[in-house]
Amino acid sequence: MSTAAANWCYATVAPRARSSTIVASLGTPAPSNSSSFRPKLIRNTPVQAAPVAPALMDAAVERLKTGFEKFKTEVYDKKPDFFEPLKAGQAPKYMVFACADSRVCPSVTLGLEPGEAFTIRNIANMVPSYCKNKYAGVGSAIEYAVCALKVEVIVVIGHSRCGGIKALLSLKDGADDSFHFVEDWVRIGFPAKKKVQTECASMPFDDQCTVLEKEAVNVSLQNLLTYPFVKEGVSNGTLKLVGGHYDFVSGKFETWEQ
Repeated sequence: MSTAAANWCYATVAPRARSSTIVASLGTPAPSNSSSFRPKLIRNTPVQAAPVAPALMDAAVERLKTGFEKFKTEVYDKKPDFFEPLKAGQAPKYMVFACADSRVCPSVTLGLEPGEAFTIRNIANMVPSYCKNKYAGVGSAIEYAVCALKVEVIVVIGHSRCGGIKALLSLKDGADDSFHFVEDWVRIGFPAKKKVQTECASMPFDDQCTVLEKEAVNVSLQNLLTYPFVKEGVSNGTLKLVGGHYDFVSGKFETWEQ
């Protein structure tokens, strides 16, 4: 999850005589004259927003339909030998954890074809530690990928200008949460945040975020080892854990093994 330059939701308050109006925007750039600008989470309270015209909503839905039609005529119908085996089942080699950010689709950036990767996308590409009660959704996906699909590689991919990572680094101890779920989720990466704040305290905020994008991946890789079936696969050599980072600003991709 992220936005453009400052990569989060910002709130600006327009003062009035006796009240104020909260205006929410996604992707609002940081003020050019403020090097200390920090992304600010909008409180989870009603926000006055202009209604979207029905015609615009219909056009957005139509975009999905035309997108599928193009895929069907230009890809699906032209590759029957490729898609026919997929009707019987899947046997992906990879399990990919990637951010939900709309700019970092792993199938596009890594050139993955249908059937190659069992993919989980969430805020800041986090992998929580083993917990049957709290994170059963993620745990069930990992278990199915490893135990049923027999994937060979689990890769966790961070990325540049990640809003979830900036939110994590911006969290203040004891401060109230602004959302129902977001802050609690990104706290999965708290050990990485603590390490970066200790070792990179002299760095500017944005540079700390860049380091944290990778350190949070390392925390997720360590968390994967708390799943007994993952640890067993790594121990017996049938499973490999890989970290990755996609920098869409410079167009670079790097990987490392934990």
